[in-house]
This record gives sequence, structure tokens and C-alpha cells, in this order.
Amino acid sequence: MIAAMPAPLPAIDFDPAAAFPEVNDMRAALAARDWPRVRQLLDPRDWAGRSLLVSAADDVEGVGDFLRAVLARHPGDTVAATMLAAHLVDAGWKIRTSLRAEHVSREQFAQLHDHLRQAEQILIDVCARDPGNVLAWQERLTTAMGLQLGQAEARRRYDRLARYAPHDRRSQSALLQQLCPKWGGSWDKVFAFARERMLAAPEGAQNGVLLADAHFERYFDFDTDGERAAYVRDPRVAQDIWTAAQRSVLHLHFRREPGWVSTRSVFALWFGLLDQWAAAAAQFAALGHLGSEYPWSYLGGTSTLDNFRTEAYAKGGPR
Repeated sequence: MIAAMPAPLPAIDFDPAAAFPEVNDMRAALAARDWPRVRQLLDPRDWAGRSLLVSAADDVEGVGDFLRAVLARHPGDTVAATMLAAHLVDAGWKIRTSLRAEHVSREQFAQLHDHLRQAEQILIDVCARDPGNVLAWQERLTTAMGLQLGQAEARRRYDRLARYAPHDRRSQSALLQQLCPKWGGSWDKVFAFARERMLAAPEGAQNGVLLADAHFERYFDFDTDGERAAYVRDPRVAQDIWTAAQRSVLHLHFRREPGWVSTRSVFALWFGLLDQWAAAAAQFAALGHLGSEYPWSYLGGTSTLDNFRTEAYAKGGPR
């Protein structure tokens, strides 16, 4: 008897609405220019949930003009102001692109800085009137990095945010970027911060991914495949990845909260790099058809993800 061929793997859905349908509710409210509905969706959620929904705003055409109209009617609405600033930051970064600085033109940098300065002025006012606005401080971490305000200023902003959300993973990921050498930091700072925040967070929280992210930044920063291969073979790296996974994706209390798809994706990638294919397959199985741009965008995007997933199931066991 000829063995049946396994069913093809499902296509990956990178839309955050696939994991969180409320993202489509936010898109619909913004498209309908229904500000009361936008607030109804945002206000009951925690900061991670609000961040997820605010990030959906840029999928809606003309959202910047809509938010300016809301502010014209309600000048004191710090939610609309924060969303407008986030829109400006995102638009500026799309102009700059994610390429390394040497591949970004002077005009692209000029446009990025113009957008970030506009956003910064809005956010300064928001934080003065609403100092506990975690989303505003998150955006100010990004403006600090893009405007090259330095390590001390970035840390000051993070510390202000942490008073209100001490375990907020998105802000910690943003500061981790700022601490990298490519933004004027050092690897010692990167790993010290990642370990500190991982251990401070409750077990089962997503913060363990910070240490995996730190190692990925270091891995990706090497110039040659030989250096990357040697890094992966370092038993200290493997130990860190397993420790981070045991405090997050492998923990009984890990939950499907905003960010969970990219968190599992980082560990799926790392387990593949470490040749731990059964562990990688378990992460892909938990993800199902869901995917995130990061970390795969660093390594070729969808094709790399497909290759890792196929190899994980081939070498790591059933799906």
C-alpha cells in the first residue's frame, strides 16, 4: 500500500486580525469615521490591547486626516492625539524603510525626521496632560531613537513608562533596539536589560522573548555565515534560549495575548537554528496558520518561514 502524502501546510496569514478579530472592528470604525465607536473599542482594554488596535489604524486610508478632524472638534482628546502621533511615526518610518542607515537616502532621513518632530510635539503635550499614557511613552521611545536623542534620554522615557506598565513588552522591545550598537549602545547593555526584564516579569509572560531577541540581534549582526554558525553552536546561547522559552512559551501560564504570535515565531526560528526541530515543530503547531513579519523579515521573509516550518515538521514529528 502506498502511504498517503501529508496534506499541504496551510498558507500563513500575517494579518493581526487573524489572531485578534477586534482589529477588523477597529478598522471598520475608523473607515466609517465613527470616533465614539473607536473609543468604545479602545477604552476598556489594557495597554497591550490598545497598542494592538492603534497599530491597525494605518491600514485605513485617510486616517491621519480623520484624526486631525477629531482633534479639531475635541482639542483635549489625548487618545486622538496619541493615535495621530503614532500615525506620523509609522508613516515616517515607512519612508525611511528598515534598511541599514548606509542604504537610506538623505531625503528619506529628512522626511523621517520631519514626521518624528511633528509626532514629538504632539506627544510632549499628551504626556504633560496625561503622564500615565503608556502608548504615548511607547511612541516617544521610537521618536527618541529616530531623532537620535541618545541612550540616556531613551532610558529616561522608558523609566517614566515603566512606572505605569513595568512589564510592557512592546516598550521593552523598543528600548532593546535602542541599546543595540547600531543605535549607539552595546551588547553588554542589550543582554543586561533583556535578562533583567525577563526575570522581573511573571513566569509565563512574553518578556522571556527579550533574551531570544537579544541573541537574534547579535546573530544577525555578524558579517559572515561562518560567524553566525559558530554563534549558534555556543552552548551558552542554547541555554539562554531554553531558559527564555521555559519562562514564556513553554510555561503553563503562557497566554494568547497581543504579541503572542511574534513571540512564538521567534522561538520557532531559534529552535530551528539550534537544530531542535521537535521544539520548533511544537511552536509551529501552536501557531497553526498564524504568522508575524518579525522575525522572518530579517532573514528573507515568507520563504524562510516556509522552509523552517517544512523542515520542522519533517524532522521534528507530527503536525
